[in-house]
Parts: sequence; C-alpha cells; structure tokens
Amino acid sequence: MSNSSQIRKQFLDFFESKGHKIVPSAPIVVKNDPTLMFTNAGMNQFKDWFLGNEEPKYKRVADTQKCLRVSGKHNDLEEVGVDTYHHTMFEMLGNWSFGDYFKKEAIEWAWELLTDVYKLPKDRLYVTVFEGDEKEKLAFDQEAFDNWKLWIDPSRILNGNKKDNFWEMGDTGPCGPCTEIHIDLRSDAERAAVDGKTLVNNDHPQVIEIWNNVFMEFNRKADGSLEKLPAQHVDTGMGFERLCRAIEAKSSNYDTDVFVPYLKFIEQTTGKEFGKVEAIDIAMRVLADHIRTISFAILDGQLPSNTGAGYVIRRILRRAVRYYYSFLDTKEPLLFKMVPIVGDSFADIFPEVKQKQDFIIQVVKEEELGFLRTLENGIKRIERIEGDINGEEAFELFDTYGFPIDLTQLIAKERGSKVDLAGFEKNLLLQKERSRKATALETDDWFVLEENDNIQFVGYDVLEADIKIMRYRKVKSKGKELFQLVFNQTPFYAESGGQVGDSGSIESANEKLTIIDTQKENNLIIHIATQLPENPSAVFVARVNQEKRKLTEANHSATHLLHSALRSVLGTHVEQKGSLVNSEYLRFDFSHFKAMSKEELAQVERMVNQKIRENISLDERRNVPIEEAKKLGAMALFGEKYGDSVRVITFDPTYSRELCGGTHVKATGEIGLFKFSSEGAVAAGVRRIEAITSKAAEEFVNTQETVLDQLTQLLKAKDLVKSVEQLVEDKADLMRKLEVFENEKTALLKQELKQEVQVKGNANVLISRVQIGNADQLKNLSFQLKNEVENLFCVLACELNGKPMLSVIISDELVASAKLNAGAIVKDLAKEIQGGGGGQPFYATAGGNNLSGIDAALNKANLIM
Repeated sequence: MSNSSQIRKQFLDFFESKGHKIVPSAPIVVKNDPTLMFTNAGMNQFKDWFLGNEEPKYKRVADTQKCLRVSGKHNDLEEVGVDTYHHTMFEMLGNWSFGDYFKKEAIEWAWELLTDVYKLPKDRLYVTVFEGDEKEKLAFDQEAFDNWKLWIDPSRILNGNKKDNFWEMGDTGPCGPCTEIHIDLRSDAERAAVDGKTLVNNDHPQVIEIWNNVFMEFNRKADGSLEKLPAQHVDTGMGFERLCRAIEAKSSNYDTDVFVPYLKFIEQTTGKEFGKVEAIDIAMRVLADHIRTISFAILDGQLPSNTGAGYVIRRILRRAVRYYYSFLDTKEPLLFKMVPIVGDSFADIFPEVKQKQDFIIQVVKEEELGFLRTLENGIKRIERIEGDINGEEAFELFDTYGFPIDLTQLIAKERGSKVDLAGFEKNLLLQKERSRKATALETDDWFVLEENDNIQFVGYDVLEADIKIMRYRKVKSKGKELFQLVFNQTPFYAESGGQVGDSGSIESANEKLTIIDTQKENNLIIHIATQLPENPSAVFVARVNQEKRKLTEANHSATHLLHSALRSVLGTHVEQKGSLVNSEYLRFDFSHFKAMSKEELAQVERMVNQKIRENISLDERRNVPIEEAKKLGAMALFGEKYGDSVRVITFDPTYSRELCGGTHVKATGEIGLFKFSSEGAVAAGVRRIEAITSKAAEEFVNTQETVLDQLTQLLKAKDLVKSVEQLVEDKADLMRKLEVFENEKTALLKQELKQEVQVKGNANVLISRVQIGNADQLKNLSFQLKNEVENLFCVLACELNGKPMLSVIISDELVASAKLNAGAIVKDLAKEIQGGGGGQPFYATAGGNNLSGIDAALNKANLIM
C-alpha cells in the first residue's frame, strides 16, 4: 500500500473508532440540485440532512469525497498548475455530526489525529477561530477558543475574519463559524526569520490550510438575515493531497506519491525534465491534475460537451492539451495514455476507474484528437489575420476555437504582433452578462405552513390523491414569476433519471390551479405553479395529466427494452450514458464506438417490437437492499448514487432487469409500437438513438402511408421506386447540361470583362458588377482572369440569392510589389454592403446584407488603384 493510501485508511479507521459510519463518496457530477454542477465539498451529499428535508440516517459520518472546483464560487482553475497546492479534482476527507457532538469533540479529535496518529509536529501548527462580526451581530467564537486552549499554546490561536472563518453553503442555507488548522512547512531557517503566524491565510505556498472544521449554527435567509438552526452540526473537510504533503514533509503537493507517477510518465513520454524550467513544470502539473478530473467526470457520467457541466470538462481537457501542445512540444494525443495511472492510483478506494478504463481512454483520446484539429484550424485562422489581433478576433478564437487568451498572445508574440486584451475582456464580459441574465434565478424563503420531514410519493400506484400544501415560495426566472409548492404527499413524478416531471392540477372546493412541472431539488419534490392558491391551507385533490404520464411511461419502458436489445445485438460493452423520456419521444445515449449499420438498427427494432408483442408483465420490486438487487443481476448506472434500498424494474428476468426510480407500463403491450427516428454520435465513444412509441409511432406510420399514396398518384406510378429512380436520372442529366451551358456563359462573360480592363500604372485593373449563377462560378471566373491577364487587380460584385457578394483577386506580382492584400481590401469593401469576409493576400471574398451598397463598394475599389 502506498504512503498516501495508508494516510487515507488511517483517517477512515480513526473516525470509525469514534463511532462514525464510513459512507462511500457521492459522484463528482451532481444531479437533482439546480444550484450545483459538481460536488465541490464533502457536505454536498448531506445537504438535505442539514436543510431538514430528510432525517439523517446516521448521527456520525466520515468519508473521502471526490470534489471538483472549477466553476461558480469555488473557482480554482486558473491557479491549478501555476501554484503547487490548488487542484481541480481533489479528495476531501471529512467527518460530520448531525445534532450529536459539537466543538469540543471536533477540536479534540482533530488534534489527536494530526499529532498522535499522523505525528505532525505541534510547533508547525496554527489554528484560527472566528473573531466575530459586528455588522452581522455575531460574537467572537469563545467556545472554540477555550477548547483549543486545552491542546495548543494560545499564541498559536489566531483570530480570523468573516471571509476566512465563517463558512456559508451559498447565498442562502446553513452556515456557521469555522476553525481552520494550518501548517508551516518552511525550513527551520525561514521559520526563525519570519514568524509563521504572520503568514497564515496570506497565500504563502508553504504555510497552508489543511483542515477546516465548520460549526453549523445558523441558516442564511433570502433577505440576508441569520436564524438559529434547530440543531447544531459539525461539517469538516481536509484536503487529502495537502495532508499527504504535510505528512511527507514535501514543498509541493506534486512531490508526493499522489502525483509523482503522473510526472514520471510525462517525463518519459515527452523527453522533458521536471524541475528545470518553470513553464514546463506548470504544464506537467496541469496534466497530472487534469487527467484525474477528466477521468472521474467521465466515469460518473459527464461526457465533454458544449454546454453546462460538459463544457467545464471539455474546457479542462482542452486546457491540458493546450499546455502539452505549447510547452511540451507534443502534437499527438497524450492524456488518454495517463488514464491507467488514474486507475492504479485509486484502485483501493475507487476501483470503478479500472473497471471503466477502456471507455474513459476512448472518450479522452477522441476529445484530444478533435481539439488538436481545432488548434490547427485556429492557427490557420490567426494566419489569415493581418497585423495585430483585435478584441473581437481574440474572442472569436476563444469562443469558436477554444483558444485561451494566453495561447493567442503566445502565437501573436511569435509572429511579432499584439493582442487587444482590453477588447477581448470587453467581449468576454458581454458574453458572461448575457449568460448571467439567461440563468438568473431569484428565490424567496420558504413559507412553512406545516412541518413534515416525511413527504410521500404515491404516484407509482395512483394518479390522484388528497394533499395539503406544507410549504411554498416565490421564484423569479427571466422576469417570469412562479411558485414552488411542497405537498405532504404527491402523485406527481418529479423529473429525474431522464424522465420528465409530471404536470396536472390541484383543486380545492373553491379553486383549481395548474401544475406546469414537477422538479426535484436535492430530495425535495417541488411542484411548479403559475399562481398561489387563495387559501394555501385548504385540502386539495392533486390530479396528474394521465395521457401525458401514460405516453411518458411507454417511452420509459421502451428505453429498458432498447437497452437490452442493444446489448444483445452490439455486445455487453453497451451501457446507458444518458436518457430523456417524455410524452413525445425517447432519447437514449449509450457507449459504442461506431455508427450502427442499417442491419443492426433493423435487428434492434425487431427485437424491441417482439418484446412489446409478448406483452411482458412488469415486475416491480420496491425497497430491495442494494446488495440483493446486485445479486439479482439488476443493471446499475455508473455515476448514479443509490441508497441502501433500491427499486428494481424487470421485464422478463432473462431479458431486462434494471435499477430504476421512474414510472412504467404495467405490461409491454401498452407501448404499442417502437420506431427509430435517428441514430448518431453525441460525443467521443457515445452514440444517441431517438425513437417514438405508442401514439407518435402510429401517427408516423399513418403519415408515411399518406405520403406514399400522394407520391404514387402524383407520379402516376405502379412501381414508385422505379419512377423515383428515373426522376433522379433525369435530373442528373439536366444538371450536366446546365453546367455546360453555365461554363459557356462564363467563358463569354470572361471575354467581355477582358475588354473592360484598364491600365493604371503597371497594373491591369478590372472593377465590375456581373451576373453569375453561384459562388463557385464567381471564384472560377476570377482565377481564369488572373491566369490570363498579367498584373491583374480585379474586384467583381454580384447578387446571389438576393444577397450581395464581392470577390477580390490580385496577381502575385502586385501583392509583392504594391504590398496589396486581398483579405484586407475585401474587409474594407464589405462595410459598404453591411457584411464581412476574408481570405488570402491574393484572393478573398465577402458577403453582405445590403444590395444597394454594391455601387459604393465598387466606387471605393476604384480609389485603390
């Protein structure tokens, strides 16, 4: 066992000996929490326990949690690799008390573990306590100070301000004072010269925080005020990588056995040496850090993409590629080769990495290849930019090609040009502001009518139930005001597991309200309405929209049949990677590395429809112990967090058995019919199927029949296929004749234009408006003129599909002798037609929106020569 593995085990063993339940890490990718994309703290999975939405299963808990901090409040990305102690993905060792022990035990055990078990030198440790805050009417944390005095010299107990020593979950929610433990890892000589206490919380790379103990005492309300929590909790977090550094007495996290295997591999692969050149060291640290993050995100179900959490992972991966491309002289994929190191490093605590290693490797490699191609295209785009790179161009490189601004600056410096940083920042700020406005959500505090910690979902059995509203609140999103309602029990299914939320109504004796959606926030079922009842305390009848639910169930059950059929036809490597089921269609993402053939699609569709015709009864088992479910062979999804008890859905135990919390048909015959709509790639190593069932499939078949009837009548055909083949052949023949005609027309036009050439100095100038069929013909005409007229400066304008187009072509001799550039010229001329364009020094084109500006563009061109 490695030294770091032993350190992790000692932590868990220590708190197990103190009566703590050791629980598994939650996935790094967060689901059912609109406030988070990724788990960024150990307490995230216990949020409902802190908020009082759920009764804690255990009073004392400890674990090691995979965390990711790159977005939102905790954004460390740009510091990662540059310094030696920030990371994107890190392990958070934590212990929690839910209404059990408080400051005394938390402080005592922290000191015992650090000094007695880990043997950290006491004279290198400092602790901080909350100094109080007059504005918030919060007192100095005397209790924490008094408990620390029992273990450490008071001179090493430092006061900390609200920024450092008052921890808050977010803008609202549980919060409280905290006490931090810091360690001074400087040499004895440095410690003798400068007192360590002056460096605590001052960003010194060798005086670092290793453990934070948060004492949850308050709840932050939407109006900013604080109220006491009904019970006091302890929430602690200790960065595993920093702890290993402290115990191993290293000057950098990257010098510990947590990261050394990655750095050695990079040295061997690239031929670069770590510890000699700072830029190379930063690049190696970036790779060593980022591959861990990427691997765990993919493992937990988040594939790189262009939106949301997927974009964050893509950005991290591209940052790593950019570093090895720019600083390690590596132009081929490298990250995917490091995935096995991740698997080996975490084999004893997260063995699932090795289990899914091949899939992770394939996804990472495809992403690297894609971005390396993008890098090449981006560099070509830069080559087309003449002179300095303005703010809009720098932002285009960032937004379209994924070029971080420092990469653009690096390339610009190499070619002797500058980048307009202020303009880039302006464009970036505008984009962030647009994004912020699009996602802004204002949330009021809950108005509690009745306390109820045991809210029941009864929608598996009934679609109508008597309910009472337990709490409600107002929310505002994109200027629209909505209300969120929580019932004592509900037949409404809340969106989760890919299945959309139910809609319907609630009705009392005096009024009826529409429920437009049902969501799950943490584990609280929230019903969304456009208005609040006049009497929220009344008794209501909740009714689910039955047709929508039934159609959604048909699509959901069909995904189970589809999953098993895909595994049967393509192989057991197929695993679900995402899904969406609503009343209109189903979408199913799965692991597979090539497009499905027509034969494979037909085989899968036949198999699903066969199972539908067999009318297999649903076998639903609730509250099955998770280990028993696994023994039954139920398929579980990686990246999903399952409780101690699960729900097992079976359609024929020899065919389909999955863990699932969604709603389903009572028998497969209710699905009716299954038809594929599309199959394609959604990400590296992941395919996406869309399909329809039931009513939508029936309508599709009927529509196809109608279309066939109409075509048969229109073509007056007995054999429709032969008639269409003849049409295609006839069209191809006509297109060939048209091409000959257009070429002849272009040849005549060329001769006419050659007569219009004017001699100006040593240049032959041609500026004209022409009538031509398409952009390719315009290009061909321009090059023919260039080849036949010496020293040509030619600007042609035309109208194509109602839009203006400009073409500039210049002989190579004029480009060299007169310092002319077609790309720069066409950009300037394009202003007259309200457009833009570009190209090479000898040939460039532009399109626009203002036809009436063509004459002005040609007049401006006449002034050039």
